Amino acid sequence: MTLKRLNPGSRMSQAVCIGNIAFLAGQVPDDLDADISEQTRQVLGKMDQVVKELGATKADIASVQVWLSDMEDFQGMNAVWDEWVSRDAPPARATGGVALARPGMRVEMIAVVALPVVG
Repeated sequence: MTLKRLNPGSRMSQAVCIGNIAFLAGQVPDDLDADISEQTRQVLGKMDQVVKELGATKADIASVQVWLSDMEDFQGMNAVWDEWVSRDAPPARATGGVALARPGMRVEMIAVVALPVVG
């Protein structure tokens, strides 16, 4: 099976597809001075953009890993998540506390997406 890469760069691709499954790179916020609510909105917006570019929808997201730099942000992240998530097709999800790559980064998310079968 051939791998298809979305927006490959020198270090990573935005997503890698194997058949009709896409593995998204970690999506991170742009504004590292923002609070957890705004950073979560930014990350979910980026995830929406990548999913759309792959020809899928939010309902096609099968799994999301949420990484928080401080588990005290769990409730604030969930408030934004609950506004965003598809009530009819919520993905499987796990959340953990980790040291993230840059100071000020409060949240990162990675996802697995089922792509529409073409043909």
